[in-house]
Parts: sequence; C-alpha cells; structure tokens
Amino acid sequence: MLVSPVQTASRWAGLVLLSLVLAWALEAVHLPAAFLLGPILAAIVMAVGNARVSIPRWGATSAQGIVGVMVAAALPTTLFQEILLDWPVFLGGIVSTLLVSSALGWVLARSRALPGNTAIWGSAPGAATVMTLMSDSYGADMRLVAFMQYLRVVCCALATTAVAHLSGNAPAGGGGQDWWLVTSWANVGLTMALALGSATLGAVARVPGGTLLVPIIAGVAAKMVGLLEITLPVPLLAFAYAIIGWSIGLRFSRDVLRHAARVFPRVFASIMVLLLLSSGLAGLLVLFAGVDPMTAYLATSPGGADSIAIIASSTHADLPFVMTMQVGRFLLVLLVGPALARLLSLSPRAAAAAE
Repeated sequence: MLVSPVQTASRWAGLVLLSLVLAWALEAVHLPAAFLLGPILAAIVMAVGNARVSIPRWGATSAQGIVGVMVAAALPTTLFQEILLDWPVFLGGIVSTLLVSSALGWVLARSRALPGNTAIWGSAPGAATVMTLMSDSYGADMRLVAFMQYLRVVCCALATTAVAHLSGNAPAGGGGQDWWLVTSWANVGLTMALALGSATLGAVARVPGGTLLVPIIAGVAAKMVGLLEITLPVPLLAFAYAIIGWSIGLRFSRDVLRHAARVFPRVFASIMVLLLLSSGLAGLLVLFAGVDPMTAYLATSPGGADSIAIIASSTHADLPFVMTMQVGRFLLVLLVGPALARLLSLSPRAAAAAE
C-alpha cells in the first residue's frame, strides 16, 4: 500500500517523539544505552502498529560507521601489544563465550524448538545485524534469527543495569555530559569523513560486518600514525544510536512476533542461561585476571559488538579491554560461524547446503 508524504512525515514524527520519550525515561532510571534501547522499543511499537518507516541504507551504514570510529577512539594504539601480553586471558574469554553460546544453540536445535541452522545463528554472539544477514545466506530463518539476536541485545542491556549497581559501578547518566561541547569542529568534520568513508568502503567491499569493522580499523590506523584526533559530539552519537535502534526495532512485525511467540519460552530460557554462564565466565576473569566486575561482564557479554560498545561507553568500564574482547570474538565468529553452524545443525536443509 502506498503511503502519502504526509503519512510518512507523521510516522517519522511519531517515531522520533516516542523514541525521545522512551530514551529519556530509561535515562532517568540510569539504564545503560538508553538512547539505543528507547529507539528500539519505539520502532517495535511503530512496526507492530503498521506505522512502519524505511531507514535508508546509507543512514544505517553511516550510523555504524560513527559507532565504529567511537570504538576506535577508545581502543589504545598498543592494542595488539596488549593482546600479546595477555593472550591467555583474551583467548580464554573469546573462545569460552563462543563455545557456551554454540552449545546452547545446539540444545535448542536438538529440542526441535527451532530448525538447527536457525538456532545456531540465533545464538551466535556477534554483531546482531551481521549475524542476521549472514544467517539468511546459509539457509536459516532470518526472522527468527533476528528475533533471537535482538531479544538478546535487549536482555543484555537490562542485565547490565543490575550488574552495574551490584558492582557499585552505576551507569553514567547523560545529564552529566556536556552535549554541546566541541573542542574542534575541524576534527569533527575529519572524523565524520573517516566514519562515512570507511563504512561505505566496508559496505561496497561486502566485508561481513564491514560497516562497523572497517571504521574501527581505519580509526585505529589514523590514531596510530597521528593523523587524527577522533572527535564525536554527544548529539551526533545519540543520533547514530537512534538510527541503529530504529534499524533493529523496525525489523519486527506482527507476523514475526506471532511466529516467535510459540518458541519464546525456550528462546528466553536459553538467553537467561547464556547470560548466567557468561556471568560465570566474567567471574573467572575477576578472580583469576584481576579484571573489574563491570569490565569483565561486558567483555564476556553475548550482546552485539555495536550495542556493547554503546553500553560500555555509558558506564565506567574499561572500554578498550571490553572492545578488544568483543571485536576478537566477532572476528572469530565471522571466521568459524558458517562451518560451526553446518557442524552443529540438525536441519536437513542446512545439511544439504553443506554438501
């Protein structure tokens, strides 16, 4: 059905207004990544109410590029040296989270709650959007994978609030930030050029997760050679978070929710078990590696790398450590994910595709 320009404008106005209301409400109760979760929830409401709008591809690409250079700004130029120095810690954390999530996906597949390939991809601890898109290429049900991935993103963010307060590390509220403070508009312009250019390169090159990964690499490289001081005003970051949130929420529909409702109890239970086991892995990092609780929890969190970057930046966690672990796991999933899904899948369709 064609939508008139007036209807489109009113839907956008409603989406923006509802996003702001929900984001500020979540921010008021100190929920991490409120300006990501608010737009997610608002977009779900709009999508289910058949008031859907379209996010331009360039908008989603640009937003991930901005988040990518934000991550790069927090990563130290000595990143690889740190990994080499503490490689047992990083390797153990990365591999353990991947093994736990894959095992739970296999259990879901064996229970026949979901087709095997779908269960494995839905449980994969990578960037949610990338895992969803990749799953479609390997024969999984993209709708259910999206449901599992984005439900886990939301659950991870909610669980972070409890961990933050229990660890005495309350999230940093947006009210404490100077939204309009900019030290150099020239650096802002150069940072935006780097973010948009590298994200576009990642998209054009069809690199899995390239719209996030290429900006991270480009940002770290620019820092290492001293070409740029990455500068991102808070309103620009909030806008990027909103676009990512809308891109996630608008994927939902009544159809998807009805389809997912039947398997929701088992999917939700698997997410809770995954969060519990990930917390156990975080506890091992605290006990044996001396990592602070919030940093350890976020580093082993099975949420998407882009969402975790946003959450980590809103707390007092060690963002470089968190993102080193998250990006390392993301790369590992990209490398072994397809083969792992074929190995663990019980789906005849997946088995046929593997032959």
